[in-house]
Amino acid sequence: MLTKVYKALADPTRRRILQLLRERAMTAGEIAEHFTSAKPTLSRHFSVLREADLIQGDKQANTIIYRLNVSVLEEALLNMMETFKIEVRGNQDEPTKQSKQSE
Repeated sequence: MLTKVYKALADPTRRRILQLLRERAMTAGEIAEHFTSAKPTLSRHFSVLREADLIQGDKQANTIIYRLNVSVLEEALLNMMETFKIEVRGNQDEPTKQSKQSE
């Protein structure tokens, strides 16, 4: 599953779609207003994002409203950070593990 997520995140158009959906749920038409791509091209991007479970589409009448699936995105980012041994920093006032070791 993570391979599909990373493939989806590799494309700048799909990353921009995720940024837009981070702000709020949007219809396909609302998302399309932010791009010059043809609708079939955007439809393919939506398909890749859905296959990776990064977005969910809820059909309401003749419209699909897309929402960001934050938990899948967080899981992928945390997995990437763990793979490369990148620590998540909490409060900036708290010393990190690395700064404690250097003291």
